[in-house]
Amino acid sequence: MDRPDLGADVIDDSRPGITVSEIGEITPELVEAFARLIPQLSSSSPPPGHAELAEIAAAPGSVLLVARTPGGAIVGSLTLALFRVPTGLRAWIEDVVVDESSRGAGAGESLVVEAVHRAASAGARSVDLTSRPSREAANRLYQRLGFEPRRTNVYRRTLEHPDRNAD
Repeated sequence: MDRPDLGADVIDDSRPGITVSEIGEITPELVEAFARLIPQLSSSSPPPGHAELAEIAAAPGSVLLVARTPGGAIVGSLTLALFRVPTGLRAWIEDVVVDESSRGAGAGESLVVEAVHRAASAGARSVDLTSRPSREAANRLYQRLGFEPRRTNVYRRTLEHPDRNAD
């Protein structure tokens, strides 16, 4: 699926200084940032390495966004997944994480605003995301940005993979 060209960098004027950009090239700085950020999101998932980040960035249905401070430090990221199903184009925001030291400074808001803009430009009618109830600040942010709780069940089935069980 073709992605609309929205430019390399977007500055959210509501939060001066935060720059959001889509990742194309995987650099050591990016790998180090994910090594720092992912443990703040999930204690059960290892951070992606260079190869995994390159796969995400190259996937036609994934948009990997990062937020940077005015000094250029990566302080947050999210992945926008765009995929077509028989009922239309779907958009999901996944793995939103902002560095603990930078929370409340607008990086999360800037990331979500940019993801919503890209989803709308691609033709999606809505954007979904999930957030644990314990992430109170994140849930307030999503609702402030126009997301509404849905009355639905979310199910997960954990799959066993032989390579995960090998010693």
